[in-house]
Amino acid sequence: MCTVSATLVARGLAAGHGTKVLFAGLDLVVAPGDVVGLVGVNGAGKSTLLRTLAGLLPAEEGGISLSPPSATVGYLPQEHERRDGETVLGALARRTGVARAQREMDDALAALTAGTPDDGYADALERWLALGGADLDDRVAEVLASVAPGVAADAPMTGLSGGQAARVGLAALLLSRYDVLLLDEPTNDLDLAGLDQLESFVRGLRTGVVLVSHDREFLARTVTRVVELDLAQQLVRVHDGGYEAYLVEREVARRHAREEYEEFADTKAGLEARARMQKNWMAKGVRDSIKKSKDGDKHIKAAQRASSEKQAAKAKQTQRIIERLDVVEEPRKEWELRMEIAAAPRAGAVVATLRGAVVRRGGFQLGPVDLQVDWGDRLAITGGNGAGKSTLLAALLGRAELAEGTASLGSGVRLGEVDQARRSFLGDLPLSAAFGAEVPDLPDAEVRTLLAKFGLRADHVVRPAGSLSPGERTRAALALLQARGVNVLVLDEPTNHLDLPAIEQLEQALADYTGTLLLVTHDRRMLDAVAVTRRLSVSGGRVSEG
Repeated sequence: MCTVSATLVARGLAAGHGTKVLFAGLDLVVAPGDVVGLVGVNGAGKSTLLRTLAGLLPAEEGGISLSPPSATVGYLPQEHERRDGETVLGALARRTGVARAQREMDDALAALTAGTPDDGYADALERWLALGGADLDDRVAEVLASVAPGVAADAPMTGLSGGQAARVGLAALLLSRYDVLLLDEPTNDLDLAGLDQLESFVRGLRTGVVLVSHDREFLARTVTRVVELDLAQQLVRVHDGGYEAYLVEREVARRHAREEYEEFADTKAGLEARARMQKNWMAKGVRDSIKKSKDGDKHIKAAQRASSEKQAAKAKQTQRIIERLDVVEEPRKEWELRMEIAAAPRAGAVVATLRGAVVRRGGFQLGPVDLQVDWGDRLAITGGNGAGKSTLLAALLGRAELAEGTASLGSGVRLGEVDQARRSFLGDLPLSAAFGAEVPDLPDAEVRTLLAKFGLRADHVVRPAGSLSPGERTRAALALLQARGVNVLVLDEPTNHLDLPAIEQLEQALADYTGTLLLVTHDRRMLDAVAVTRRLSVSGGRVSEG
């Protein structure tokens, strides 16, 4: 089993991209039982920090130590590509570190057999045992039956659905026996049952955990400390306490920073106004003495000169006070997504209908489904991974071939969509060209301006769209909703890969949107925040309302 007393210590860490500093002077201690949540806007350096802590990226400054030095650190990012020829068992062995430990042990054993002096076998064996290599096969069968029923250990990863692959990722977490866990977006693509299992696992760990997640409810239920990477202020803040306490502290800190700056600015402005007035009085005294220079009374001249000198002294004194003020820098305003969904003229009274609709894909069947979506309906669609939610959307939109029944779209439908795969931005075309192909009437300059509004600037628009991060592709998909008018909005897991400020902006945009909405999400706070008129539940290919 793992060394539950392991502690990870980072001192003075710094990282950046070229001349751009992401964070500096970062100190962090991750002790057994700590669950540290990393928060910050996309691009603030959260994944960079995780990879640095894992030893996959060199620290530009500072250092990282483990106690004991033999402790194991597991970095488990969310995987978006499945490796050709890799089975589920192979993927789990790789992600739990057992496969690498097995190779190291085999190499050390081969060296011993060949008579080559090698003292590494004992260490390799100990590491393999600590990571759970001895009983991995037995544990895999048990965990898969629990979190991914129907997925066989010898099944190829490339044959799994997105939901099944997410469940395999969850299984890798549950099987891992690292001494310190670094988790990058473990909540993406998990359904509500999977999120519950993940939360129970994280809360029950005795090892230290550092994680990145944009699921606000997951953060609220799991983290014991929050590290905020504030890119705008170039600061790292550590907040002891849970996520909700962090939100309160953040707002208080921002308000105090603004108040302190405004108090400084008001004080400085008042002193500068006084200094100008004193200089004006001094200048007026000089002018008056010149005008009255014909007056031969030496006492009057002396009095005028003394008055001018007195005002000059006061002006210098005021200037010294200004120079001695403790300067308070104005809080830099962080970039904010200001999103709105462009509205098109309303569609007909009936937006979409399914009548006795059945979709068959392999051994899976959706339906029969009878469903009518009317103008102005706001539907929340929930269900487990693989239940058929995305298939239901495809049937409603006329994209799925029906084995039985009929499907139809109403008149005047102007569709806006953010699909799970963000398919519009997966190719080799530069982002600006891929975006422009979706809105051909929009001039290139306006395309670039709109993408910049969504945080996609000059260095993004010239890159192949498929090379962008999932979060950047999601922003591009949201920008499309603003570029063209829509009256039927279809969002399939829209919060995946979005940072927390962008999720909040999306929720606000949905509150202001007046058209028809079809929303598929496992984000529990979004389900609470977005007003809906109907709720559909999909389970095992069956659709129920209520």
